[in-house]
Amino acid sequence: MTEKTLNRPALLSRPLPILIFILVAVLIDQIVKIAVDRYLPLQEAVPMIPMLALYRTYNLGVAFSMLSGMDGWFIVGMRIIIVAFVIWLWHRTSKDRWIAHSGFALIIAGALGNLIDRFLYGHVIDYILFHTESWSFAVFNLADSFITVGAGCVILDELLQPKKTES
Repeated sequence: MTEKTLNRPALLSRPLPILIFILVAVLIDQIVKIAVDRYLPLQEAVPMIPMLALYRTYNLGVAFSMLSGMDGWFIVGMRIIIVAFVIWLWHRTSKDRWIAHSGFALIIAGALGNLIDRFLYGHVIDYILFHTESWSFAVFNLADSFITVGAGCVILDELLQPKKTES
């Protein structure tokens, strides 16, 4: 490898690739939600495999229906602030930390996917349900998964990143 190749920032550390990645992820999220809204029955489980079903429901809050009693515009504003904060973190994070940058891209894509739902429908379309006969997890969607995996990437990056010693 050349010196130039070693100093090149990671793919998702560059503005154009991260923008394309986010747009593709949001597009996939929206296509799936349109299909779910059009073809899945409302609040009726469609079993896929044991412990996994498709279950269309509408979320008026944020992840896992938290803050569902809050005003919709408060939630929209909160999501916009979170996206702006993650963009700021992405910009400030060293360009060689590709795991963190991947996580930031996923968080932004998930937040934007759910924000689009909020603007278009006044709620977020959720459809993935993990369950047993006596227990069920909150219904969620692909955008929520992006946010969760993205946060995991950022945490993983923090754990794996060598700490700089102060001199």
